[in-house]
Amino acid sequence: MQIATTGLLAMLAALLLRAAATDMRARLISNRLNLTIALLALLWWFAAGLDAGDMLVRVGMAAAVLILFGGCFALGLMGGGDVKLLTALALWLSPGTMMALLFWMALAGGLLTLAMLLIHRLRGDRRTLEIPYGLAIVTAALPIVTNHILTTLAA
Repeated sequence: MQIATTGLLAMLAALLLRAAATDMRARLISNRLNLTIALLALLWWFAAGLDAGDMLVRVGMAAAVLILFGGCFALGLMGGGDVKLLTALALWLSPGTMMALLFWMALAGGLLTLAMLLIHRLRGDRRTLEIPYGLAIVTAALPIVTNHILTTLAA
């Protein structure tokens, strides 16, 4: 099972990099990509030996993330792809790890926003500034996923 969990985590890392790249390029994270991340989480649950209680906690957390960040989307504060990416990631993570991801995501997102705002103003750009927040999500998620891979390999 160790090979399966490591392989699934490596696939997650690759998909996260793709999400960041497409969000930076086109301000878009596809539904297909988010669905793939969510479905791979289900395979990872079984490969990692999660029990039904852990699975239910992750589903409940994903629902809470969807509601909370769906509200941000409704207010125009986040893109729909960003909300779906966070929801899919919630299926992979324990509550404590998800809270750590949200903390680091907020920090990375704030720094990204400040940097992009500065560049936007220096260029004198009058268009509406769009932040590729998927980049902040992935910046927070990749160290967590990498840690899981390394921990699995060390076991």
